[in-house]
Amino acid sequence: MFLYCGIACRRKFFWCYRLLSTYVTKTRYLFELKEDDDACKKAQQTGAFYLFHGLAPLLQTSAHQYLAPRHSLLELERLLGKFGQDAQRIEDSVLIGCSEQQEAWFALDLASLHKPEMETELKGSFIELRKALFQLNARDASMLSTAQALLRWHDAHQFCSRSGQPTKKNVAGSKRVCPSNNIIYYPQMAPVVITLVSDGTRCLLARQSSFPKGMYSALAGFCDIGESVEETIRREVAEEVGLEVESLQYCASQHWPFPSGSLMIACHATVKPGQTEIQVNLRELETAAWFSHDEVATALKRKGPYTQQQNGTFPFWLPPKLAISHQLIKEWVEKQTCSSLPA
Repeated sequence: MFLYCGIACRRKFFWCYRLLSTYVTKTRYLFELKEDDDACKKAQQTGAFYLFHGLAPLLQTSAHQYLAPRHSLLELERLLGKFGQDAQRIEDSVLIGCSEQQEAWFALDLASLHKPEMETELKGSFIELRKALFQLNARDASMLSTAQALLRWHDAHQFCSRSGQPTKKNVAGSKRVCPSNNIIYYPQMAPVVITLVSDGTRCLLARQSSFPKGMYSALAGFCDIGESVEETIRREVAEEVGLEVESLQYCASQHWPFPSGSLMIACHATVKPGQTEIQVNLRELETAAWFSHDEVATALKRKGPYTQQQNGTFPFWLPPKLAISHQLIKEWVEKQTCSSLPA
C-alpha cells in the first residue's frame, strides 16, 4: 500500500511538473513576442489570425453554437489583396495568446472593408460580441473577449495625452509609444466589484432596466479612485440598496470585455443582523429583492432568456454559466445546501 501511494504521488508530482512547465514555456514565449518585434513578426508567419469588423468578431454557426474561424497569414494576405488592400494592414493586428505548441494567435479588425462582401467571402458573419458571447465555447469566448478589449484600447489611444502626437504600437500590440517624448502607454482594465449580498438564509439579487426581461444578478459597480475592493463593496451596497455590509469573502475574478474592458472581482457579502430592509436606488437599479435558497436553486436550473408568459410576466432566471455572477450565485447555493445537511 505504501509503495502504491508512493508511485501515485510521484505520478501526480510529474503531472503537475509537466503542467507547470507548459504554462511557464507559454508565458515566457508570449513575453518574448511582446518585447521583441522581430520575434513577433516571425511568429506571424506560422500564426493564426481571428478577424473582426468594427469590433465584431467573425463567427460561423455549428450545432447551435458559434465558432471563431482561424486564418493563416497567407490566407489573410490573399483576402486583403482580393479587396484591394495592402498586406501592410496586418501590422494593425494584436497578439492575443498562443497554443501549447507555441502557435501565436492574433486579432485584426478590418472595419474599413465592405462588410457584406467580406461575410460572403469568409462564409461567416460579423456578430456583436455581447450577443454571441454566451453561445461560444469557453476558449473562444475568453480569446475573443481579450481581442476585442485590446483592439478597442488601441483604437481609443492613437494619440499621446501629453504631446497630442500620434502614438505607435509595437508589433504585438502590448503597448503604444509616443515618438516625441517616449512615453509608453499600456492597455488597462477598469476594476469592477460584483457582490452577492446575503442575510444568512437569503441572497439579494437585482436587475437594471437594460437586463433581458426576467434576469436578475448580483450587485456590481466600478471602483472609484483611491478605493480598496472592500471600500467599493461597502459603498456600492449602501448606494444601491441602502444596506450596510458586515463581512466580505473573495470568490473569484474574470475579465469582462464590456463596456471597454473590465476586471470583475466577485465577492460574497453579509449584512448586519436586523438590517435587511431594501431601499432601492432607482437611478442605479430597476428593482432588487431577497430570494430564498430554493428560489435561486430552481432558477439556476433554467436556461434563459425566456419569453413572456400568458399572465404578462417573465420567469425569474439568472446570468448564463460563462458569467462570473453565475459562479458567485451557484457557490452561495452550494454553501447553503451543505450547511443545511445533517451532521
